[in-house]
Amino acid sequence: MQLAAAQLGAHLQKGLRSLYTLHGDEPLLIQEAADAIRAAARAQGYTERTVFTVAGAHFDWSAVLASGSEMSLFGDRQVVEVRIPSGKPGKEGSTALQQLAGAAARHDGVLTLVLCPRLDGATLKGAWFGALDSFGVTVRVDAVERQALPQWIAQRLAQQNQRVVPGEEGQRTLQFFADRVEGNLLAAHQEVQKLALLYPAGELGWAEVESAVLNVARYDAFKLAEAVLAGQTARVQRMLDGLQAEGEAPVLVHWALGEDIRTLARVRAALDAGRPMPMALRENRVWGPKEKLVERVLPRLSAATLAQWLQDAHTVDGIVKGLKVATWPADPWVALLRLATQVSGACAAQRL
Repeated sequence: MQLAAAQLGAHLQKGLRSLYTLHGDEPLLIQEAADAIRAAARAQGYTERTVFTVAGAHFDWSAVLASGSEMSLFGDRQVVEVRIPSGKPGKEGSTALQQLAGAAARHDGVLTLVLCPRLDGATLKGAWFGALDSFGVTVRVDAVERQALPQWIAQRLAQQNQRVVPGEEGQRTLQFFADRVEGNLLAAHQEVQKLALLYPAGELGWAEVESAVLNVARYDAFKLAEAVLAGQTARVQRMLDGLQAEGEAPVLVHWALGEDIRTLARVRAALDAGRPMPMALRENRVWGPKEKLVERVLPRLSAATLAQWLQDAHTVDGIVKGLKVATWPADPWVALLRLATQVSGACAAQRL
């Protein structure tokens, strides 16, 4: 049984199942979902908890199976928690998880909780995950994307009886807050909590948030590429500054940006050859948020424009590897900024 993370609270109010699997790449949200399940378990008399962390191929799964099939020494209800940080239990682990899933419903008094990182499509179709989903409840915990972050912050403020002022100032305050904490949801949560310590319940103005919220944003080279396609030039500049300050390798940043330019060119060529857009996107492995971005910008980008971007990406590839080009900045980060803003500016124009 698959369940959205937002539905978990209502589900737990109706009663506990004997098996839960949480998977996602946002530690804060995974932790909160697991805490909600543990709290519901404690309320129903689950007083013991055993935790197993699967580390390496030589992990002893027999101990997990034994815990999941035996009552506590004193007959107390117990939670058996299995953490798989790699998301890859291996052949022995796959067999054990299938056995654990099948046995979960037969052992009253034992609640099994399996925690995994974000799983790829092949893993989600695997036998062990299928067994967990068939016999229990699986919850995919998605990350909070940048466009949803201001609303997430507003909801967290509401939970502690605070809110930004209404109107344009409030929206500007939430956007500022989101810029300061993007890519670092745990720190965002801590900054929200800090506001409850600094100010009483009620409205928060721009000045109060601006003076209290630290710049704790963390950026990802692949999210940068998405910002470029979205035409968010100011955000692109901020992300490049952040990646440089964090010590990210300019070669990796260029690879992510260059790969998206190459993808645009390949999809454009497929369209020009008569392929339908959905087929061209699928053949070039474009899906998720990036799929909508490419669908929006590509129809108005000419083959000549994309050819120039490919040439410029080739030039910047040499610069980040130490080559000098007379008509381009010698600093790799300045060259990356020029290329990224060139592309994001054109993508922004497609929205007009």
